[in-house]
Amino acid sequence: MSGPSLEQKLTAELNRMDFSKILIEQPYEYKSIFLNRIQPDQKNARFFPAVIVPDQLAYQIATKRLSKAQLIERLDCRDQVVIGKSCILNCFHSSSFDWKKANASIASIIELAANVSVSELIQVPTIYPLDDNSYQLLTGHRRFFAMLYANGIDGAAHFKVYNQKPSLPRTKQFQENASREDLPQYGKLQAFQEAILELETLSAMRQRTENKGLTVREIASLLGISMGAFDNYNVLTRYPAVIEAFQNGNSLPFIAMKKIVLSEEQRIRKKTGQTILNVEHKRAVNKKIQDILNNIKTPVTVEKKKRYRLGTVESPELMKFILTENLLELDCGIDWNQVDWELPKAVNEAFEHLLNYIKEQKLK
Repeated sequence: MSGPSLEQKLTAELNRMDFSKILIEQPYEYKSIFLNRIQPDQKNARFFPAVIVPDQLAYQIATKRLSKAQLIERLDCRDQVVIGKSCILNCFHSSSFDWKKANASIASIIELAANVSVSELIQVPTIYPLDDNSYQLLTGHRRFFAMLYANGIDGAAHFKVYNQKPSLPRTKQFQENASREDLPQYGKLQAFQEAILELETLSAMRQRTENKGLTVREIASLLGISMGAFDNYNVLTRYPAVIEAFQNGNSLPFIAMKKIVLSEEQRIRKKTGQTILNVEHKRAVNKKIQDILNNIKTPVTVEKKKRYRLGTVESPELMKFILTENLLELDCGIDWNQVDWELPKAVNEAFEHLLNYIKEQKLK
């Protein structure tokens, strides 16, 4: 049976507190909790698929008493990372891109674990209680895995413990991680998208109850970022090609990536003469961004020159009439406002019709 929807949860929260306090009044305290009572959030952008093993099995892995093949068969951990006290093993296929990404995360975790073993973390992970007396990790996945590596699953550590699950967990995650420079771009963009979905739901509810939704400035404030940073995130999450590029390891700075997106949007606006891009325009922008990021050169096409044909002037009388009269005022049956002047064929047909009219009606 599925739990209550986000809208139902927010309704309950708004019934007991003012809208402005929904993200502020989140009671918490600092506690020392055993790591075996905490579970990572598999839907979090910072999560990588991990199998947490008890200390005894971790010792067998670390001392190589079990081969990697034996471990994969025993734990069914193919395409996951096995982690425990003093052991962390990448079980992805070595030729896959996920194996490279997992290796980068592993190196980061081991480095952080070395610091955890000799000093306390400045910013501890945050958790909230579940119904079964365990806890769900909210923020600090890399720090949590570093604690596991340093202390083992039976170890204890200090956590920031919310009294209950935050009303907007994805927004809270984004709030606490937005200022982190060490987080990968893909994780930040994914976290932003998830937080925006929550805030859009909150905005729709406010629209119904107070007849006004959230403004862009209010959304940026709830996310804990400046308007400039909000614009950066908003631009970079408009196109799947950007998300996919960062997911696949692209390390281009946000500002440089934003310039590519805005440049391609401006190119399409100039080409089409439209300020608002429709679905087809956005699809073209996405394809172009994808080609740029994959170093695919777009074939240069030479635009065919437009040729307007005015026909042959057969007499001096006709030439004089054309040069001296206002042709657009003639009642020849053509609505010149409806002629598409960018299409040579349409203009040529209209002019041919005009010449026939002059010959038949004006030069008899």
